[in-house]
Amino acid sequence: MKLSSKMIKIVKNIFFCLLFATVLPATAQITSSSPYSQFGLGDLKGSLLPQNRAMGGLSQGVRKPGLYDNINLANPASYSTLELTTFDVGASMDIRKLSKSGISGKNQLNSTLSHITFGVPVNRFSAISFGLVPYTDLGYQFSNAGLVDTNKVNYIYSGEGGISKAYMGYGFKLGKKFSFGFNLAYLFGNLKQNRAFEFANELTTVFNSRTQYSNAVGGLSYDYGLQYSSEINDKTKFIFGYTGNAGSSLNSRNNTVTTRYRKDVLGDELATADSTFFAEGTKNKINMPLTHTAGFAFEKTNGWLVGADVSYSRWSDYREGNSNPGLNDSYGIVVGGQITPDANAITNYFKLVDYRFGIKYDKTFVQIGNNDINQYAVTFGFGFPLPRNRSSFYKINLSAELGQRGTEKNDLVRDRYVNINLGFTLNDKWFQKTYIE
Repeated sequence: MKLSSKMIKIVKNIFFCLLFATVLPATAQITSSSPYSQFGLGDLKGSLLPQNRAMGGLSQGVRKPGLYDNINLANPASYSTLELTTFDVGASMDIRKLSKSGISGKNQLNSTLSHITFGVPVNRFSAISFGLVPYTDLGYQFSNAGLVDTNKVNYIYSGEGGISKAYMGYGFKLGKKFSFGFNLAYLFGNLKQNRAFEFANELTTVFNSRTQYSNAVGGLSYDYGLQYSSEINDKTKFIFGYTGNAGSSLNSRNNTVTTRYRKDVLGDELATADSTFFAEGTKNKINMPLTHTAGFAFEKTNGWLVGADVSYSRWSDYREGNSNPGLNDSYGIVVGGQITPDANAITNYFKLVDYRFGIKYDKTFVQIGNNDINQYAVTFGFGFPLPRNRSSFYKINLSAELGQRGTEKNDLVRDRYVNINLGFTLNDKWFQKTYIE
């Protein structure tokens, strides 16, 4: 497949225009719109790039499913197979629709920069990776009506923020079949939750009340992984993978502010009257849960890959200070794969494209009134290779996840969503030395 350098530039410019069109609106928006994000530290995003997300999150037995190097953050042992310097950047878009008791809300759309990662080979047996990815998202708003004396009031709950993950990892081969790796990460961010008490009637002389809980979180975490690869024949191999962590302890600093305010006849908030309560800098420890993930994949070189993962997290051990805010152990199952019809096709571009698919199920750590909140999703995506330029290889990766969390039964909220991730992958020979055997 031969295209001019002008065409390459046009395609790349179109991609980056789409990328920034997706990212720029996010500066004025929160990145989640689910009431279930209020539990724990928010919605867990998972350390996954679009390549893995399109396969349902399949990661443990994934190394290099095709001609291109990919950064698989979810299992650092996979870094050991990187042959070229790899750069990956992307954005995500989230569309949600909430419903309760047969009543549906409006579609809510949020978008943000999703990741920026690098992978650099150290030698033929090892590589490092580093970057910045989201760890959790917090975003919700809902209200309940009530009465105080004869006055109608609204209890309004909202939250925003999230935690980011800056990481550095190393993976290396030990013999022909085993690879090991680890990630060291710094988690940081701010979580804000508000509880407001407002009079529903047009009472401009009455003060409403709002309490904001702000939690600044920061601390180190680490995870480790291994992969075992065994050849079934010349072109097909079996790969087993495992990752885990021993939990980590994060620092948090909580500020609480309660203010009184009034609204005009149009419902617009007037200037805040005063702060009736302020508590600054209450320090606390957050103990994260033990997590295990294991899986396998069967892979035909430059042809196809199929596999499955299972995961378990002991969220019952999660602590904010000395208490667990009602979180339960979670587990998940993923099945997914990828097909590339002909990785060396010359005349038919669509045979070069990676076609990815997956399904996933999660029993989340949220339980409301003895009702487990479960999540189901189907995923799919594509890897679109661009014409190579000298020693550089380019690919655009697109993934989509269509899922549901929760149910309308037992007066709960059903959260339906479409999550779209767009990424750009570059393979090149930056920073690399020539090795002579």
